[in-house]
Amino acid sequence: MSTVGTHCVLELYGCADHLLNDEQFLKDALRRAAIEARSTLLGEVSHRFEPHGVTALALLAESHISIHTWPEHGYAAIDVFTCGTHTRPEAACRMLARALGARRSHLRRLPRGVGAPVGTFQTERHPEGVTVPAEETADALGEEPAECQVLNFERTSGSASTSLPGTSTSMA
Repeated sequence: MSTVGTHCVLELYGCADHLLNDEQFLKDALRRAAIEARSTLLGEVSHRFEPHGVTALALLAESHISIHTWPEHGYAAIDVFTCGTHTRPEAACRMLARALGARRSHLRRLPRGVGAPVGTFQTERHPEGVTVPAEETADALGEEPAECQVLNFERTSGSASTSLPGTSTSMA
């Protein structure tokens, strides 16, 4: 498979609720994340919801960075998708986790590409409740070891169903 980019799906828990509800702070954070990712910011859009929550998107020449927040839960869902070998999406993820004061994070790193036949995804899974030490994963967030769930996807032939705690996905 020819990889054209990396898609990081980041979930942050235990974030500062006032930051998750601050639209301007989040727009500024996405701009800084674009710089950290070594990408080119083309535009941005955001919306603050009532009574709380923000969605913001940074459009990049290399793809996008987006954030959706739930301040009442201290939770943020973030996508960092960059194309090209010069980009560093994981660096953007680390910066956003620090900026939002996340106490816990989960990062899924998906290589994106073309040229492979349509098939299923094999998932490296860590049993529910198991923490993968930061030293054991290149995608860990922050300077100190943190909880990190890493899923590596590879195309194979056939079809399969995968599930993670609280989710179910079928791919054919």
